[in-house]
Amino acid sequence: MFKNFTSYLQDSSVPTAVFYYFLDLPLVIQVAVVFIFVALSATLLAYLSILIRRYRGYRDDRKEATILPIIDRLLTEHVVLNEGLSENKPITDIDIPLDEFRIPLFHNKANRQLLIERIINYKKSFSGAIADLLRQLYLDLELEKVSFKKMKSAHWNRKVQGMIELTDMDMSISDVNILPLTNSKNRELRAEARNAYIKLSKNEPFKFFDVVTEPLLMWDQIELFKTITTTEDISIPKFARWVTYSPNKSIVSFCLKLIVHYNQQDAAPAVLKLLDNKDHSLRADAINCLGKLRYEEAEDKLVAIYSNQPLNCQIEILKALGRIETGNQIQFLRQEFLHSSDFDIRKNAAKSLVKTRATPQSLIDELIETGTAENILILKHCMNPLIKF
Repeated sequence: MFKNFTSYLQDSSVPTAVFYYFLDLPLVIQVAVVFIFVALSATLLAYLSILIRRYRGYRDDRKEATILPIIDRLLTEHVVLNEGLSENKPITDIDIPLDEFRIPLFHNKANRQLLIERIINYKKSFSGAIADLLRQLYLDLELEKVSFKKMKSAHWNRKVQGMIELTDMDMSISDVNILPLTNSKNRELRAEARNAYIKLSKNEPFKFFDVVTEPLLMWDQIELFKTITTTEDISIPKFARWVTYSPNKSIVSFCLKLIVHYNQQDAAPAVLKLLDNKDHSLRADAINCLGKLRYEEAEDKLVAIYSNQPLNCQIEILKALGRIETGNQIQFLRQEFLHSSDFDIRKNAAKSLVKTRATPQSLIDELIETGTAENILILKHCMNPLIKF
């Protein structure tokens, strides 16, 4: 039986009494007390953290509400409405009163960051001479040094912020600084470095393809594809080089998509060699590429290897035959449509038959007249002009 708490108070101070009273409690109650204390502490810390964040957000919003109108006034008055723009002067000869931007307000690090973000925002909103003048202001105020300093930070998010700023302002970054980041273990840093390298490198924007060891995830490929296809004056290489030599399967797969987009017909022989690759996913990508290139020389080999391929490759072969559209494999497509037990095989064989202009209408009519109910539905579905191939 444990003592009453008052008996501990007679011999010691309150903290000591509480401690010895706790030690005298049964183990189950001790554990419960500890859990209650931890839960209450965690709850209080969580509420305190939320309050601090809300206060900081409120404080930042109030600061921005005061400072942004000042920045907007300066940019509008001295850049957007600059008289030199109407006189068609070279950008470097247009006078910008830099002293107006070198006021004590922007000596503060946070305020200077707001100025950088606002200049970038304006540059995205305007084009032509105004965008060039905004870039010149960014250089004249030496704000690029602030962005370069972020790239040297030990924190990955600061590196990303610096790269985004430099990319948005069309600043060149040396290979020594950016190329190692294209292989970073951090996914976000790696993705941003690759996008920045493609946008900013004038000579070899795809050089990082040679050093990439990490796989290109699907989202990375989507972002890179968007960057490559929307960047102006980018130097497009022959992607067959990486299809032939790259040990990174994701790079090879991505290059196959770029070969199709840029219709690099001279890459087809290199793509054809991938049909002997052991990776069935890569084979499927190669077959898809050959079909979209309409590479007729691949047709016989595609039919020859068909029976030894997994389902995904067989489907891509059927699609490719419909895209190549020579009409030489109509009987092969007919046979697969009639005799295959797999629904996807029959559907894609039917699509290719319908799409191939050399397919006699009499053959389609015969298949509809003699086919099973399911096959007739498949054919009619494929004959719908709204269905994309």
